[in-house]
Amino acid sequence: MIAEFGLAALWLAAALAAFQLIAGSLALTERGEGLAGAVRPVAVVQGLLTAIAFVALILVFARTDLSVKLVAMNSHSMKPLIFKIAGAWGNHEGSMLLWVTVMSLAGGFVALVERRLPERTMLATLAGQAFVSLGFYAFLLISSNPFERLDPVPAEGNGLNPLLQDLGLAFHPPTLYLGYVGLSVAFSFAIGALITREVGPAFARAMRPWVLAAWIFLTLGITAGSYWAYYELGWGGWWFWDPVENASLMPWLAATALLHSASVLAARNALRAWTVMLGVVAFSMSMIGTFLVRSGILTSVHAFAVDPERGSFILVLLAIYIGGALTLFGLRAATVTEGERFAPVSREGALVINNVALCAILGIVLFGTLYPLVTEAFDTKVSVGPPYFNPMGAVFFVPMLLVLMVGPLLRWRRDSLARVRPAIIAAGLAILAAVIAVLLVGGVGVLPFIGLVLAVGLAVASVMPLRGRNLRRTPLAVWGMVLAHLGIAVALFGMASESAFSVERLVALREGESATVGPWTVRLDAVEPVAGPNWTALEARMTARYKDGGGSMLLPQARSFWAPPQQTTESALKTRWNGQLYTVLGGESPGQTGPGRWQVRLWWKPFVTLIWYGGLLIGLGGVLALIGRTASDIRRVIARDKIAYRRERQNR
Repeated sequence: MIAEFGLAALWLAAALAAFQLIAGSLALTERGEGLAGAVRPVAVVQGLLTAIAFVALILVFARTDLSVKLVAMNSHSMKPLIFKIAGAWGNHEGSMLLWVTVMSLAGGFVALVERRLPERTMLATLAGQAFVSLGFYAFLLISSNPFERLDPVPAEGNGLNPLLQDLGLAFHPPTLYLGYVGLSVAFSFAIGALITREVGPAFARAMRPWVLAAWIFLTLGITAGSYWAYYELGWGGWWFWDPVENASLMPWLAATALLHSASVLAARNALRAWTVMLGVVAFSMSMIGTFLVRSGILTSVHAFAVDPERGSFILVLLAIYIGGALTLFGLRAATVTEGERFAPVSREGALVINNVALCAILGIVLFGTLYPLVTEAFDTKVSVGPPYFNPMGAVFFVPMLLVLMVGPLLRWRRDSLARVRPAIIAAGLAILAAVIAVLLVGGVGVLPFIGLVLAVGLAVASVMPLRGRNLRRTPLAVWGMVLAHLGIAVALFGMASESAFSVERLVALREGESATVGPWTVRLDAVEPVAGPNWTALEARMTARYKDGGGSMLLPQARSFWAPPQQTTESALKTRWNGQLYTVLGGESPGQTGPGRWQVRLWWKPFVTLIWYGGLLIGLGGVLALIGRTASDIRRVIARDKIAYRRERQNR
């Protein structure tokens, strides 16, 4: 009965979404004003119903209810409980239910707490959110029912893809979805503001926390996904320009541009049309990513759906949402006033330059992701990878970083570079020191060289906004900006170092033999069979020594899962402050006269962990900024209410 209960809750939520759309739309007219009071409560109840449906799905997975088709296809009674639960969203139907749940809960939360916007704009926003949700409800209930029963009931389930049976992947998708859905809320705010022609600082202040929260979750989700691919897939890389990776990167780029644009609109009442347009583009990138992952046109460990019907359904939703929003923008753009003007040399000017660069990089990634799919439709297979993405992206990424060094130090409206000359000199000296250090090392490629140099300069420039401030009284939003920009510098240094200085060796070792990679000496002590809850493995015991230091034990594995049958590699890592030793166990080559040799792949990756530490710093900066901005907005609302209360008392 749990499955039927969840399905009933989902149908009721869909019905309420339809009512919310109709009531919110009619409430904008004179005849339908009486419906305005019902829109917010309906949005809250709709969110609760989808949460009930998702909890029901988790329960049938936790109990391994094999009468539910989705459980039988993606779970197994012998799986650890955490992976049974993760199986609820580690598939197409479950992931889409998670999407709808988070979207509906976000809409309910907006309805519950948002009081800064004019009520008409709020009603239009909630109607827009219901419109988006309704399409996904239809997709779930018509094409991807997660509660479909199976008859006859199988004796055992197929199990979850072994590559997804990892703690990193248990939390990576929900984190990304929180980011995607945060952008759907920003999209609804943009639609509501266009409908009511209320595009101004109040609109930006209401939208900004959702954009910032979405950006934080996208940052953490991409960081977690990158580290998972690095240690789980056994390829030794942290980013492959895989189309599904790009599908998460594109919304992040758009959200970064939108976040800065909304900040300009909230603070200086400028970039009105640009902010609305970016709100549409950011959610459009989320929809395109959804189409790529779930349409079946990609082959990836992340790609769930292979049914063309589902792909067509998502494509129709994509056309309706993006096409409708762009049409509305085209019709109403002329009514959105320009806003306040500013000089090219100003903080607004720097943000505009960086926004244009981010949009250009977004266009490069989008073209490189879609181009192979287009050519394949004409029976021509093309591979687009680092030789395209890296240099093309650098054309805009490098100028963006240079502007990022100076932009936070500029004043609003109008300024001169002469005022920030000390910061420019400090960053310049840091860059000069980095150039000398890299040249002394030698053998560094052009792009890694540029990355190392800019990372050092940006690290120095990122803390310059704190110069001359009372650190105890510095607003949290400023601390957040400093940490986020410093995180970019740290991550960039890790990326450039890994690219410039990594050492790789593929060796064949007998037990007792050693090999060197960089400053490490690795000895293969033994290879023994081990077993887990739903797998068996060959596990290598290796002793790794850094230069003349003591030994450390490493245990890489070659695993064999039986539900479903699949071979995987489990790398073993040894982390130091200056990098990471990465080891992978391969197959055995039989010996003719004695013991066989084992294929062992070794990497020494200097400072590679800075990539993910930088990502965490960026996310932490976003959290501080969100807390600071939210507290500031709350104080502003309280002050406004106090003034209104005093005026009301005076009028009495």
